[in-house]
Amino acid sequence: MALQYNKTPITEIITPQTRQASITLLIKREDQNHPFISGNKWWKLKYNLEEAQRQGYKTLLTFGGAYSNHIYATAAAAHELGLQTVGIIRGEETPPLNPTLAFAKSKNMQLHYVPREAYRNKTDSDFIEQLRERFGDFYLIPEGGTNTLAIKGVAEFAQQLQQETAFDYVCLPVGTGGTIAGIIAGLDQQKQVLGVSVLKDGAFLTDEIKHHLKKISDRIYGNWHIDTSYHYGGYAKTNPQLFTFIDEMNINHNLPLDPVYTAKLMWGVLDMMAKGRFKRGSTVLVLHTGGLQGLQGFR
Repeated sequence: MALQYNKTPITEIITPQTRQASITLLIKREDQNHPFISGNKWWKLKYNLEEAQRQGYKTLLTFGGAYSNHIYATAAAAHELGLQTVGIIRGEETPPLNPTLAFAKSKNMQLHYVPREAYRNKTDSDFIEQLRERFGDFYLIPEGGTNTLAIKGVAEFAQQLQQETAFDYVCLPVGTGGTIAGIIAGLDQQKQVLGVSVLKDGAFLTDEIKHHLKKISDRIYGNWHIDTSYHYGGYAKTNPQLFTFIDEMNINHNLPLDPVYTAKLMWGVLDMMAKGRFKRGSTVLVLHTGGLQGLQGFR
């Protein structure tokens, strides 16, 4: 059994920045690829779920924060496929559950809260073994879903993009670096890739992405860059200006954005256009990576 996938549109939006820069701005509405497993999460989970099923696992275990899109999507995907899930949640339980965790629980995900200090050990073998002793055998999916199978899925998506439309740049938000690694690998040096970090002090992401790429290929990719200027204070940090921007994009362009990833991305892309960061006359393709469920908790 495979996950449902809905083909998604590519739409153009015109703003004062696009006019000034003479740029065609396209949005790949991958937020519409599934009602719950939206955006990049669908592609990152695709081959992980196939592998879990191939190996006969009945339970998935993964990690995330209280507002994690990955926790939300994994709970939905496993439920759709008839698998059990365990979510290891960073921090203490804070009732009532926020919309993200309430949804995950409604999909029968077993939530297990871990203090932040202990959560830092999420990749240690001893910590994983303790989880196996507690929850039994499981297929492990890392925080954010980022591993070689996730990169394989996103690379497939990147190849699909090239068949769907012409573009010079592709832009996307960056958290763990798995999605952009897949995009870089899938485009195979054919386009420029620009990632907007949603993390404060995100310079480390460059090495992280190189590490992801090295796991799947010996090639050196020189067609990508990470911008660290648009994090708005750090992961899941916002301010009133960002929410005003979200409202304006929704009203003026029928483009819903979330405050954790896609709003910061769009703000950054438009600001970079105004500053002349893109070649005049070029086409910029922005990937809407989903995660709109995150807006509920902030509102």
